[in-house]
Amino acid sequence: MHLPPSRIRWTRAVTLTALLLLAGLAHAADAPPPSAADRPPRSVADRQAEIDAAWQEARGVAVRGPAPITLRDQAVLKMPAGEAFLPQTQATRVLRAYGNTADASLVGMIVGTGDGDHWSVIVRFVKDGYIKDDDAKDWNADDLLQSLRDGTEAANRERASRGFPEMEIIGWVEPPAYDAATHRLVWSLSAQDRGSSAEGPRTVNYNTYALGRDGYFSLNLLTDSAEVEANKPVVRALLASLDYGTGKRYEDFVGSTDKVAAYGLAALIGVVAVKKIGLLAGLGIFLIKIWKVGLLAVVGVGAAIKRFFKRAPRAGE
Repeated sequence: MHLPPSRIRWTRAVTLTALLLLAGLAHAADAPPPSAADRPPRSVADRQAEIDAAWQEARGVAVRGPAPITLRDQAVLKMPAGEAFLPQTQATRVLRAYGNTADASLVGMIVGTGDGDHWSVIVRFVKDGYIKDDDAKDWNADDLLQSLRDGTEAANRERASRGFPEMEIIGWVEPPAYDAATHRLVWSLSAQDRGSSAEGPRTVNYNTYALGRDGYFSLNLLTDSAEVEANKPVVRALLASLDYGTGKRYEDFVGSTDKVAAYGLAALIGVVAVKKIGLLAGLGIFLIKIWKVGLLAVVGVGAAIKRFFKRAPRAGE
């Protein structure tokens, strides 16, 4: 049987995704156990104390909008009023307080400070090189979804080994869409704990990406399924306000000298999503949960934001 060229390119992309996933699983298996800083406190009281301490520290250094935020040596993000940016160190502590890991790609965290805000946006920069986008015109959303489901099954073994419930992907909230003019990619999935009822809570991981010369920024919106439509404009506005500096833009790529990533857009979707779902090597924030407690942490984050960003500072703060 002869496959058309578009199908051959797609098959290669999925094959590369699988190979990279296997490499990620092997890396996770060889990695040392989490340090004490990565392990959440054991008792409920200790967990809450660490969450409060993490937010208290974040509040003291948070940059409040409107303000330009310099993102590494790559770009500037124009953050509007009503939002606050937590730098890498403090964002890492907040994520760990809720039972998550954070690697060197984490740039920071953006939270809404309004009364009704129960969302956060995780900002990462992955310096893997220039990502070719020519496979975007050939991908098939159904094939991508199945690839993600297959990868999640493998990643669930890692989740289980770390004490997290296994996950199952429900489907696209928004299938992948790539704007070749701006080099922006957007897609979203919904998921839930395996075995949950169909009427049970679902968490949405809304992903936006801005490609550049050296790699890509991801602005990952964390919210729940009931609020995703209301919160989409927040992360889309942030994505639109991110500007790469001169020499760092996608169109500044120099083929004779610059590093080219080992994957394209289709593989980027598969690898990044499964790493998030499986807590392999990325942030592991597809579902942020308080350690072994069945409360969605986006609710806890919303309450913490309101408590620490709304109240008046005490003497000495």
